[in-house]
Amino acid sequence: MSKKAISTLVLAILLIASFSAISQTPKDDKAGKTPPAKEETSKSDGAEIEFNKLVHDYGTILEGGNGECEFEFKNVGKEPLVLSNVTSSCGCTVPSWPRDPVMPGKTAIIKVKYNTSRIGAISKSVTVYSNAVEKPRVDLRIQGQVKAKQEEALPDKQPSQMQTKP
Repeated sequence: MSKKAISTLVLAILLIASFSAISQTPKDDKAGKTPPAKEETSKSDGAEIEFNKLVHDYGTILEGGNGECEFEFKNVGKEPLVLSNVTSSCGCTVPSWPRDPVMPGKTAIIKVKYNTSRIGAISKSVTVYSNAVEKPRVDLRIQGQVKAKQEEALPDKQPSQMQTKP
């Protein structure tokens, strides 16, 4: 085959492919418009989780201080919300969460306890896994600073009055 014959054949194949693609595009019978795509699952069909905050800032706390905080959430969907797992980025951060389904319109709390015996900056994440349609995974954060306790100062040593003079 000559180059001219190959070029003509390729051009013919491209034209046929483009016409067949155009003819397969769905059209509305009345106005010739493409119908809107169907939504797979809308927000209103399933469970949805909404938190009142995503970050808890402890500020500056003392070593051994209260490292507990709470994240309140609400099921704003139409189906029961189930938290399948809540994990932390470190063993020094321990979350606890409700194991029972949270009914639509109801609120619940995830409690987080940070080990404040670790001196220094706090920057940890807590990941929530659920059956929520829009956000099945939500990352929460805790932050702050743990300062060392000040040692109680001992009084300066005074010379004993019982000392004998030479």
